[in-house]
Amino acid sequence: MPQSRFESIGAYLPEKRVTTAELLSQLKEVPEFDLERITGVKERRFRDTRPESREDSFVLAMKAVEDSLSRSSYAAGDLDVIISTSITRSKHGTRMYMEPSFAGAIGRAIGARDDVIAFDLSNACAGMMSGVYILDRMIRSGAVKRGIVVSGEAITPIAETAVNEISSKYDLQFASLTVGDSGACVVLDEAVDDNDKIHYIELTTASEFSHLCLGMPSDKTNGVALYTDNRKMHNEARFLLWTDTQRNFMEQRGITFADEDFDYIIHHQFGAAAIPFMNAIAEREFGHPMPPDLNVIEKYGNTSSTSHFIVLHDQLSQQAIASGSKILMIPAASGVVGGFLSTTISSLKV
Repeated sequence: MPQSRFESIGAYLPEKRVTTAELLSQLKEVPEFDLERITGVKERRFRDTRPESREDSFVLAMKAVEDSLSRSSYAAGDLDVIISTSITRSKHGTRMYMEPSFAGAIGRAIGARDDVIAFDLSNACAGMMSGVYILDRMIRSGAVKRGIVVSGEAITPIAETAVNEISSKYDLQFASLTVGDSGACVVLDEAVDDNDKIHYIELTTASEFSHLCLGMPSDKTNGVALYTDNRKMHNEARFLLWTDTQRNFMEQRGITFADEDFDYIIHHQFGAAAIPFMNAIAEREFGHPMPPDLNVIEKYGNTSSTSHFIVLHDQLSQQAIASGSKILMIPAASGVVGGFLSTTISSLKV
């Protein structure tokens, strides 16, 4: 059975930087806690909203696709699959664009074949991981040879809504102040050896937590809003969703976390205080220290569905990941979605 690998990666981050201090200065009520210290977010990128250079979800996605294909061995006409996975779907200034699919529109824009398989999926902040999961399975089945997973996230409108609406010292919209805009894309193809492949990816959903993080139209204004109960989200029961699932997976295969010998771990970029707590639980559950954590939350914030790949792109661009490194990626998304991806990367460059 063939296995897949990350053949190339691309990303795009808008130029505009907005600091946490700038956002907090616009609030009617200052929070009782230090948002920057708790979240670790010092700044994030905001899309360009000027009519002559508007950066919507589609533009962010296209720039990431172009970046990824620029260093791929494949051209657009070689792709068998295009999967678009963004939460936000703004195009041509519209607030939400559902049909035709973003994936189809991306395929036409880059000159993909008429018979390319193109579809959209949304799975909150686990969107790109879900796209990788599906494309990995398509390659393993032999149905396709290669494809892309892409997301363009113009997610900061929820931060703008939060700034306008937060009126208490603790509000369910505070998490919205941590998000940043971005685009990310990965090309997957068939692996040729164990030194450059996705070893496994598994996802799971625990619906009992689904009410703790909800994106929807605001209940106060015409804006789009995200309501997150961080006090209940960032607890041991929720974090055990990852460790229980991965431990069961490894036990079925007769391996341990220590046997995996990971070089790095990349978590969803949702909080600088929560991730060490999550790692401490994992060390207890797996009986083994966690590998070094790669993160970019300080300068990009939570970029939602693109977050793992923004981290990967950033660290590769700084040559901080040696060829042959084995990486564990841990998604976390509303739903609540958990899981894990194990990959060794050797040829992936930025």
